[in-house]
Amino acid sequence: MRFEKLGLRPGMRVLDVGCGGGRHVRQTRLIPGIVAVGLDLGCKEVRDTDKMLRELDAIPVQYGGTVPGAGPWASMRGSVYQLPFKDESFDCVIISEVLEHLSEDERALNELWRVLKRGGTLAVSVPREGPEAVCWALSHDYRNWPGGHIRIYQRSALREKLVQHGFDIYASHFAHALHSPYWWLKCAVGLKRENDWSVKLYHRLLVWDMMRRPRLTRVLEAALQPFIGKSVVFYGIKA
Repeated sequence: MRFEKLGLRPGMRVLDVGCGGGRHVRQTRLIPGIVAVGLDLGCKEVRDTDKMLRELDAIPVQYGGTVPGAGPWASMRGSVYQLPFKDESFDCVIISEVLEHLSEDERALNELWRVLKRGGTLAVSVPREGPEAVCWALSHDYRNWPGGHIRIYQRSALREKLVQHGFDIYASHFAHALHSPYWWLKCAVGLKRENDWSVKLYHRLLVWDMMRRPRLTRVLEAALQPFIGKSVVFYGIKA
């Protein structure tokens, strides 16, 4: 997700649906005046988001902590099928790596449209067709894991689905190229083998890359995005 494409300004309200550990809500703490809500169905995910944001708020800004004037935030449980908010409550809604888990993605998109203000921005990411198909081919468990992925989206079909639900798409790109080999490796060795040394080593690399953002891996990932980008991201405006 590229936050510079969201057009966020002080006073705006942002909702992250399926916030997980709060990775996207975290970014809002680096922009003054943004009101942010992280919502997830899982108790652990909401607790993790809450813990991470409290820790971020305690870090001095010069060390990467919350910027002065950052707006309030909240983390809460809720279902994407029945979002606990009034119509047109948010200026921006993010739903990252969630739709592929949902049995009723059309119903979810209707709810996202409902809570988004007219002219507001929707940011959606899902696993990309090619890399995802490799995971499905390598592992039977991957597509049958409880809470796992139940469909593979074609890029053009997802774009059309978003347009049909009232969103004007203004940008898209691939993301997370370095994550594709990690998931291929996990599928190859077995999803249940969480302590496999190769998987743990690659995971450490991804965490290091996320925290340090070194130039070498940034250049490498940019070069690989068109070929093995793990996700496709769409940005749309509520028409």
